[in-house]
Amino acid sequence: MIILGMVLGAVLIICAQEAAPPSVDLYEALPDATVTPTVPPNGPELPELKQLDATFKPPNLGPDAEGTKLRVEWRQLRNRTVNDPQVQAAKAYALSARTDLEKRDRLREYYSMYYQRMSALTTNADIKLALDSFKASHQNALAQPRVRPSPIP
Repeated sequence: MIILGMVLGAVLIICAQEAAPPSVDLYEALPDATVTPTVPPNGPELPELKQLDATFKPPNLGPDAEGTKLRVEWRQLRNRTVNDPQVQAAKAYALSARTDLEKRDRLREYYSMYYQRMSALTTNADIKLALDSFKASHQNALAQPRVRPSPIP
């Protein structure tokens, strides 16, 4: 056991941490930073914002595609308006008229309400113009210019 103690003591002495030298500089002097001149950019010049907007603007698809786009928007608008309960009630009221004259008058009121609701739901100027022309064509179809008025008694 004594021998074991001596071997262990020798190992501890041999593996012990060595002491630091008396003049240790913990903060070594860093070399002075030199200012480097700014290098002009070597990449291409960036376009202005207006040019970027023009570049990424959706292309014009042509008159056929624009017409299809307007038609789709108009049909969606028409479906929303036709499903309105007040519009459905006005149409049912117009179709329940007993005489032709009464039916034409009620249909005029119905078309006025129908196209007014559709015009209120859209913000597209092209659709509003189309709605005005559709309204005029529907109401012109109700006129009977060749029928003589009945005599007033």
